Amino acid sequence: MEMTETDEVLSANLEFYRAFAARDATAMDALWARRLPVACTHPGWEPLRDRRGIVESWRRILDGSGAPGLMCHDEQVFLYGDVAIVVCEEEMRGGTLAATNVFAKEDGAWRIVHHHAGPMAPRRLKAPPRRSSRLN
Repeated sequence: MEMTETDEVLSANLEFYRAFAARDATAMDALWARRLPVACTHPGWEPLRDRRGIVESWRRILDGSGAPGLMCHDEQVFLYGDVAIVVCEEEMRGGTLAATNVFAKEDGAWRIVHHHAGPMAPRRLKAPPRRSSRLN
């Protein structure tokens, strides 16, 4: 069975979280677009707007002993031609972050061009996630 565009985007998103969970800065570097404009906003950081700064930020985060474990869930894909947005939740020891990952086609592959994560308000009733990808 051939993968749909949505499946391909979800696969790219999963690879992003696998690189994060494995603390694999080389894999993280490979996922980011090389020629398209990129941006990244880590929780509590100023926005980063250049590839070199983004890759270095991931190296610092992933090389640190305090790199948090996380579980990504409730992924939803929005396709706009050669651009896709994934909205999801990142469950971490310290709470839940809402995340937006934007992917664009570059050389026929989905590459991340934007990541933004930040805290979200606690839910009144915690429902189990619809979809879950354990990455820790």
